[in-house]
Amino acid sequence: MPDTQAPVAIGVVLAAGVGSRVGANGNKAYLTLAGRSMVAWSVAAVAATPEIGRTVLVFRRGERALAQQLIADELPHLPIEFVEGGDSRHGSERNVLEYLAADIESGSVDVVMIHDAARPLAGADLMTAAVHTARAHGGAIPVLEAGEVLRATTDGALTAIDQDLVRVQTPQAFRAAPLLRAYRDATAESFEGTDTSSCVERFTDLPVHAIEGSAQNLKVTFAHDVRVAERLLEVRSRYV
Repeated sequence: MPDTQAPVAIGVVLAAGVGSRVGANGNKAYLTLAGRSMVAWSVAAVAATPEIGRTVLVFRRGERALAQQLIADELPHLPIEFVEGGDSRHGSERNVLEYLAADIESGSVDVVMIHDAARPLAGADLMTAAVHTARAHGGAIPVLEAGEVLRATTDGALTAIDQDLVRVQTPQAFRAAPLLRAYRDATAESFEGTDTSSCVERFTDLPVHAIEGSAQNLKVTFAHDVRVAERLLEVRSRYV
């Protein structure tokens, strides 16, 4: 009998960064927020999304044992896969795509969704929208209006920017096969993207659609972000 199993979407959580600006002593992904590490909140949200068939955590080099033990302690019921990250965000994304390459090339994986561990408040609704949009159109990125933005000139003057600007969030989702090709082409040209969509836009013709982001989907970057995220997670936990 032929294998008629539908292809699945993969959810990737990037946790290979450093928490210098947030004031963390080491990897900020392991900061505790509302009784659970930040990375565990993000991994749990990805794994809880019905459209996600497998969840992969990308850990910082040298932290495999730490990452595996943390997930075993905090999310013991979840079958999480682990991939070592690279020296940059782009390198971490390349590593996880090569890890998934055989499944992407066989057609068993059709969408890859990439999310930052430092965004622990993203919900399954946003992730579902990203996967659905990527399947329908090719790529999806959540955005929020940037509001009033000013440009600083070299002499210190400020001028208004007469453009519609947005702030980009994660999760970002893309059709898997062209995403893998884009990162291989980027390697051939020694290109390092600032985020997933920048590499897709450089090396593919995929239409990347903007979807509505969430004001609560903040990125924990500075010390005050930790307090805000913890408070929001505490409130959310009361109603779960």
